[in-house]
Amino acid sequence: MFDLDVCEFGGQLLELMWLTVCYRDIMADQDGIKHAIEEEMEDEVDLNYKAPEKKSLQEIQELDKEDESLIKYKQSLLGSLPADVDPNAPNVKVTRLTLVCDEAPGPITMDLTGSLAALKDQSFILKEGVSYRVKISFKVNKEIVSGLKYVHYTYRKSIKVDMETHMVGSYGPRAEEYEFLTPMEEAPKGMMVRGNYHIKSIFTDDDKTDHLSWEWNLNIKKNWKE
Repeated sequence: MFDLDVCEFGGQLLELMWLTVCYRDIMADQDGIKHAIEEEMEDEVDLNYKAPEKKSLQEIQELDKEDESLIKYKQSLLGSLPADVDPNAPNVKVTRLTLVCDEAPGPITMDLTGSLAALKDQSFILKEGVSYRVKISFKVNKEIVSGLKYVHYTYRKSIKVDMETHMVGSYGPRAEEYEFLTPMEEAPKGMMVRGNYHIKSIFTDDDKTDHLSWEWNLNIKKNWKE
């Protein structure tokens, strides 16, 4: 969150903070829902989130360049910028999805930099009733991106049974990866809910840019190994 003394520097700095500080857990009214992310996917939640005016990284660095304190503050927010970024590289690159569960016998991680088609044939096991979180690892390479969000649709026997939207936030480019963790949730429990679930995941933003879409399978079992 912002320090009130910094906000007093004016509207330009406030806008900079908005674009560069990661906002987590943005909750808003959910009226006006039901617009498609993709042609076959419906009912995405409208969070009534108004995107800030876009500024390039260069424009932000030029703001108040004579003020040394602001320069240092911007550097602390932006961190170390990537060096020699491939001009053909995407601005946002999603690298991994991990199911974080303390009870799991080993890591439950999918590599999103390889063949996404192969993930459709792979099933990840989760024991019924355990608590877990979803962790998304990603990089921002070139320009600040605002309003990142992770959306996933859950299907069982081709019927959509759940849909979740998680606001990830706004991030600037840096050499290191970012990580985002969803709130803790509990795997379903009981004989009726055990089995295979097909999941369609999307990592998008304010502009509805499809940074990555992929499909995978989650198998809810009575025990980790049967």
